[in-house]
Amino acid sequence: MKRTESIIYNYQKKIEKLYSEIIRVYNLYSYENRLINKGYSLIAGIDEAGRGSLAGPVVAAAVILPSQLFIPYIKDSKKLTSKKRTELYYSILNKAKDIGIGIVEAEIIDRINIAQASFLAMKKAVLNLRKVPDYLLVDGFKIPHLKIFQLPLIKGEDKSISIAAASIIAKVYRDNIMIKYDQKYPQYYFKKNKGYGTEEHIKALKKYGFVEIHRKSYNRVITI
Repeated sequence: MKRTESIIYNYQKKIEKLYSEIIRVYNLYSYENRLINKGYSLIAGIDEAGRGSLAGPVVAAAVILPSQLFIPYIKDSKKLTSKKRTELYYSILNKAKDIGIGIVEAEIIDRINIAQASFLAMKKAVLNLRKVPDYLLVDGFKIPHLKIFQLPLIKGEDKSISIAAASIIAKVYRDNIMIKYDQKYPQYYFKKNKGYGTEEHIKALKKYGFVEIHRKSYNRVITI
């Protein structure tokens, strides 16, 4: 009897967990639903990855999801394990209505600064969508010089499912770029640190100096 009760209890817990996740994901559609009710249909979430990295590009993603698509455990990419991010990455790729990617390399970041490079990557991501969206939900601040209605959301990954999806796409896409760079520059451990200023990366910079993909406009790169 105790074993039966334990099975029932565990089953109930799983049901409760799934129900809570359904509610959480449903709430992430609040901004999208408001815009749909106002007549907008192609709503893209925009986010970027790699802003704080010492090496490699900044990558942005624009994602348009079907209305009320349920993708369990979707959230800010920084709050997910690498394995879960990858699973969700492929799920979003398979289920999204449209995805655009924008990449700005280190050379351009050094020339125009990271803030402008992030906006440029976001703009490229939007322009790389197959269809022009009629509304953008942007993590952070409005993208300048883009004639599309926009709503900037601080910590947008926690407020919009489209932005959360974009954060995952941008993060995994950029991670894969850095893994390829690791094959060319194994001494910097890019596969592990993705270009961020970890202890291993800083030690490698001190020993070997910087290479072409390092951001020379960053003090932590040129003053080491």
